Amino acid sequence: MSSISSALVLFSGGQDSTVCLAWALSRFDRVETVGFDYGQRHASELAARLRILRGLRANFAGKAARLGEDHLLPLDVLKVIGGSALTDASKIEMGAHGLPTSFVPGRNVMFLTAAAALGYRRGISDLVGGMCETDFSGYPDCRSETVQATARALSLGLARDVRVHTPLMAMDKAATWYLAEELGGAALVKLIVEETVTCYEGDRSQRHDWGYGCGACLACDLRSAGYLKYTGATANQQGIAARPEIKP
Repeated sequence: MSSISSALVLFSGGQDSTVCLAWALSRFDRVETVGFDYGQRHASELAARLRILRGLRANFAGKAARLGEDHLLPLDVLKVIGGSALTDASKIEMGAHGLPTSFVPGRNVMFLTAAAALGYRRGISDLVGGMCETDFSGYPDCRSETVQATARALSLGLARDVRVHTPLMAMDKAATWYLAEELGGAALVKLIVEETVTCYEGDRSQRHDWGYGCGACLACDLRSAGYLKYTGATANQQGIAARPEIKP
């Protein structure tokens, strides 16, 4: 248990941030969550946040006892700046500068800054984020170096320690599925499958073994490949063909 018994989780409603929320609930006495409405072109993640929080409170009594207030902050300046396929109606593809068009410049830095400011008012110095530099889309603000440099700058700017925990930083998507099972068993894996949104299109019309999504975007590719590796490896270890306990 951390000597600082409260944490603020950057909670988007996606797979990674949900696993990070479960991770924080297993390590801190009290955990609050914060999401950001930055003018993303679909609201699927924002809707998922509320479903996941309800699911945690209803089905994970031990963890839910530590779950505190949820916050939603408007950061639509990112929409005003525009130019990203996540805020504009443009195609998700590789851009001219070697980054996907889904890159939102400064997004994670801005998220961490807003979360740290909120944490300052809430008396929380520990932030938890789902940034990962193993399975990601090449975003420079997902790198550990970027995150920790931001934490140092925030610590200086707020005149207090700001600690940013990134439990998924060195994990691939299969390992993230394993961590979910370790933290909450089949019930948490099922909640992630059914309720989280990873798809860049926010598609909730197509159901796959790994959850809902268009099945074609890079985010869906990473999630499905990780799930296949996770379920296949576990099935081989147990000498069975599937894991029915994690399916609805």
